[in-house]
Amino acid sequence: ARRLVGLVASGALIACNWGIFIWALKSERLVEASLGYFINPLVSVLLGVLVLRERLTRPQLLALLLAAAGVLNQVVTVGVVPWMGIALALTFGCYGLVRKRIGVNAAVGLSVETALVLPFALAWIAFEASSGHGALVRGQPLELGLLALSGLVTVVPLICFAAAANRLPLTTLGFVQYLSPSITLLLAVFLYQEPFGGMQYLTFAGIWAGLVIFSLEALYHQAGVRKRRVGGEAA
Repeated sequence: ARRLVGLVASGALIACNWGIFIWALKSERLVEASLGYFINPLVSVLLGVLVLRERLTRPQLLALLLAAAGVLNQVVTVGVVPWMGIALALTFGCYGLVRKRIGVNAAVGLSVETALVLPFALAWIAFEASSGHGALVRGQPLELGLLALSGLVTVVPLICFAAAANRLPLTTLGFVQYLSPSITLLLAVFLYQEPFGGMQYLTFAGIWAGLVIFSLEALYHQAGVRKRRVGGEAA
């Protein structure tokens, strides 16, 4: 019963997250939405520290402060409080926390979440179609195919995320999440030729400096663990 309640909560959180993101796409507020994916790892780290009582080492704390400074710089550069981005970050951060607490198998959990959300999604699709809107009424075959494919593409990262949430500290999982918006940035700049410069360099310098410090500290810790393990076996 406890796990089912947890899956209902996680399903509601991921549905809200998807809904906010789709709304951001339709209202052409992508910059504000993208900020949410840079704020989200900070939310995950803070939830790990405050709720799960995970401890940050000094290098990890320095990494967190550098990443937070980069995100703050981006917020100041945009010049508005990114309420939509904050909502995206909070819903996905809490989703990761709930999935970690209930500890359900990744594929099984995602299947239950999808089944719980499906009736509401179908009701919304029917409402949009009846009012003459939505992709089912106005979309071309190629668009409908891409929409179906986007669902499959979304499933794999979510299963991997849920599996990682069961195995990794939430603080570590939070920092790893910076890879996604960073890859998106690289695609935007080098593939789609979107402008990049000025204060944005400071944003990503802070974020990537934090990532490097966090990664080096993790490698150092793992090397120490292996060394102690080898020493114990030799003794």
